[in-house]
Amino acid sequence: MMRKIEYPAQADWQELVKRPTQNYDDLEAGIARTFQLVQEQGDAALKELTQKYDGVKLTSLFDTQEEIATAEAELSAELKEAILQAYSNIQLFHAQQAEQPKQVETMPGVTCWRKSVPIDRVGLYIPGGTAPLFSTLLMLGVPAKLAGCPEVILCTPPAKDGSIHPAIRYTASLLGIDQIAKVGGAQAIAAMAFGTESIPAVNKIFGPGNQYVTVAKQMLSKTGVAIDLPAGPSEVLVMADDSANPAFVAADLLSQAEHGADSQVVLLTTSAQLLNSVAQELQAQLDVLPRKEFAAKALQNSLGILLGSVDEMLRFSNLYAPEHLILSISNFEEVLDEITNAGSVFLGNYSPESAGDYASGTNHTLPTNGYARAYSGVSLDSFVKKITFQHITPAGLRNIGKTIEVMATAEGLEAHKNAVSIRLKEVQNV
Repeated sequence: MMRKIEYPAQADWQELVKRPTQNYDDLEAGIARTFQLVQEQGDAALKELTQKYDGVKLTSLFDTQEEIATAEAELSAELKEAILQAYSNIQLFHAQQAEQPKQVETMPGVTCWRKSVPIDRVGLYIPGGTAPLFSTLLMLGVPAKLAGCPEVILCTPPAKDGSIHPAIRYTASLLGIDQIAKVGGAQAIAAMAFGTESIPAVNKIFGPGNQYVTVAKQMLSKTGVAIDLPAGPSEVLVMADDSANPAFVAADLLSQAEHGADSQVVLLTTSAQLLNSVAQELQAQLDVLPRKEFAAKALQNSLGILLGSVDEMLRFSNLYAPEHLILSISNFEEVLDEITNAGSVFLGNYSPESAGDYASGTNHTLPTNGYARAYSGVSLDSFVKKITFQHITPAGLRNIGKTIEVMATAEGLEAHKNAVSIRLKEVQNV
């Protein structure tokens, strides 16, 4: 179960915020071979690797239009209604992130602005193994479509019978994605990065996955193919005082622990009684979980830490920089400005992290492993490039020209200076 630590010295915090170590180096050679095979043999390699790793012999790499269309009839009305509600909330939240160009005259005759331009072709990887993450398809597909990306490529591993989960097919149809490649693992990442006969190379790859997918994406970032963000195993940190409900806290911790054995959950509390109560609740709730084995292994890597104040909890949390941060404390409204490092924050006793995972509207594709110190989660901005523009009139060049000439001369870049000087001679009488 969770390891308990009482009032650790601040000097020890740096060691406590380290994630469970994972050595991915031994995976790189095998993934490099997969990359090479896909580059050399294209679609044939994808079929071969799908049979090798997924045990599926594909006749076609893609779902047919008929297969996608039948998904609606295969899902319950209740699930379809839930997906539509989540779709609506996620779309509403992300639509508000659109940025209109604003022209700024930095000085008379010098006008600058910035414009958001959609990425031409994006690739979405959606896990489909132990859990078919149709929710992730919503989280990536909605902003991709809102951004106006002309091409959206979807890859997801097939089930043993060669099919794609109907919830993934239904969600793809809802988003207007009309092709689903039945490819998973590092080979799917390779296909989207380098292109094959059937799958075009993309400009940026999005989506979570197992350790092979994670390492494949990290390796690609060295080759010039963009990825959404560095992401590893999922994690949550809960800050709780004696106003928290132990059953709620335990449920939140387990909701992350069940993702996988390598997930990490952390509880910070100012209440020794709560720490003990949560430990009891964890055991009681764990015993009835279908994914009990995953969650139990994750709890072995997890921490319950007793601290002296809310301020200490905030400072520890900012050092840890959690993917998900839950504030189950009575005065959360007063401390929001103190939160500087977190992927997504959930406030109060009735804001479970599951809401953000599925349907409240915020994106659940978030930085892990401390990357929240410098990275944001996926948003509409993730699917666009920001291009700056400027226009200088003759009068504007007269106003700014001397400044540019002086700076270029100071840096010893005479051609830079001349690009202005030659124009100034033309415009001095305009």
